[in-house]
Amino acid sequence: MPGKRLTQDERWQIASGLTAGLTYAEIARGMGRPKSTIIREVARNGGAHGYRAGRAQQATRWRARRRKPGPPPVAERTPEALRDFETEFAGMMAATGVPAMMARVLACLFTGDTAGSTAAELAAGLEVSPASVSKAVGWLEQRGLIGRVREGRRYRYVVDDQFGYRAWQASLDAMTAWADVTRRGAGLFDGPAGARLEATSRFFRHLHKDMSEAAEHWRRTSLR
Repeated sequence: MPGKRLTQDERWQIASGLTAGLTYAEIARGMGRPKSTIIREVARNGGAHGYRAGRAQQATRWRARRRKPGPPPVAERTPEALRDFETEFAGMMAATGVPAMMARVLACLFTGDTAGSTAAELAAGLEVSPASVSKAVGWLEQRGLIGRVREGRRYRYVVDDQFGYRAWQASLDAMTAWADVTRRGAGLFDGPAGARLEATSRFFRHLHKDMSEAAEHWRRTSLR
């Protein structure tokens, strides 16, 4: 059973379990399936709040019929193209909430061919002041998005393969803060305000639980 694809009936079981508030582990036990199977199924089909059995079944059929895509086109690696990508990458991060200077530093570290960069190298490459770089790397380090390695009397700042996991963990920390503060507020306010705060707290607690399980599953899988 664990090696076979999910059936339509099993997808209805998953949807019913989510509606009933069961955990992934409880749903998996009831179906005789690995917990990881349930996590992947829900994650690729709308998440815990958007999962629909019929839609998931249709998506599976579509993926099975879809032709295997060919390799992505090879872009011309000119210096201009690399600079344009770095600018686009930083712009994407800035648009999703990373402060502009921090996004530029992070994009520079991501796209560098060397094992990280010193603050002086970052300042020269980005044509900004050392103070701007110092503030940016401090902000990124505080959130666990970059690390540093001592090199003589200076530090080299690096981004490693676990960046995505740490960024996800930073998001989880923010959700914990939202859940905790709104829960305390719900105990202080009555009426619509209290109900609003309590509903917000429940949402972030539920989302934190789902995201924590998904992140841990990815971490265990990536280390195999």
